[in-house]
Amino acid sequence: MWRAVAEPPFAPLTPADPVPPPGTTAVPPPSPRSKAGLEAAAICTSLAAPPAPHRSTEEDPLASDIPAQPDTSSAPNTARAKATAVSGLRRFNEATLGAAEEALLACCGSRRWALRVAAHRPYPDVPALLAAASEASYDLSFADLTEALADESCMPQPLLGMRAPGSSAARTALRAAHAAYEARYGHVFVVCLDDCPPEEILDQVLVSLRARLSNDPDEERSTAAEELRRIALSRLEHLVASHASAAT
Repeated sequence: MWRAVAEPPFAPLTPADPVPPPGTTAVPPPSPRSKAGLEAAAICTSLAAPPAPHRSTEEDPLASDIPAQPDTSSAPNTARAKATAVSGLRRFNEATLGAAEEALLACCGSRRWALRVAAHRPYPDVPALLAAASEASYDLSFADLTEALADESCMPQPLLGMRAPGSSAARTALRAAHAAYEARYGHVFVVCLDDCPPEEILDQVLVSLRARLSNDPDEERSTAAEELRRIALSRLEHLVASHASAAT
C-alpha cells in the first residue's frame, strides 16, 4: 500500500537530533541516496511548515526532526497561510516525477499509491490533491496494503503512544498491548490521532489497541487501511503546508 521496505529511507532519531516542538507533525525527509532522493529531501524540507494551532501532537511513526521554518513575515496570518499553501502546492506540482514520488512516500509507503498521486499532477488546489490521494488509498490492493503496513513497521521510532504523558504502569500496559497486536497481526498498530489531545494520547492508543485485538484478521486489515488513509492525508496536508484552520 505505501512505501517499499527493502531500505528505510529515513534515518532514526538520535540523542543529538532536535526534537520536534509540541503540536507539530513533521514530514520526514527521503534519503538522499539518489538524485531524486536529494530533490525530494529538498522539497520536504522546503515545504515543511508549522501546522495549524488546532492540530494535536500525533505520535507519528514517521515523525522526524525537521524544524519548522521560522516565521519572518509581518503579513496577517491568513495571508501567510494562503501564500504558504500556494507556494507548497506549486513546488509539488513542478517537482520531477521521481522527486514527487519520493516525497509522497514519506506520507504513504505504497509505491503504487505514490506513483498514482504524482502522475496526476498538476493539482489546481490542495483539496483536489487530498481528494486524489484519498481515492488512491481506497484503491489499494492487498499487496499495496501489505507494503504500507510493512513500511510502518520498519520505521525506527518509539512505539505509538510511548512518548505521550502517562504513568509507568500505563506504559508497561501499552508496551504489552503493542507486542500482542504485532504477534496477532504481523505489523505495527496504526491509528490517526489528529483530534486527540496530547495528554490523552497514551490512553487513547491503549484503549484502541485492546479493542482492535478482538478483530479477526480481515476486519483488522480493513480498519488499519482506513487509519493509514487518514494518516496519509494528514501527512500530505502538512507536506504542502496547507491547514484548513490556518485560513480562518
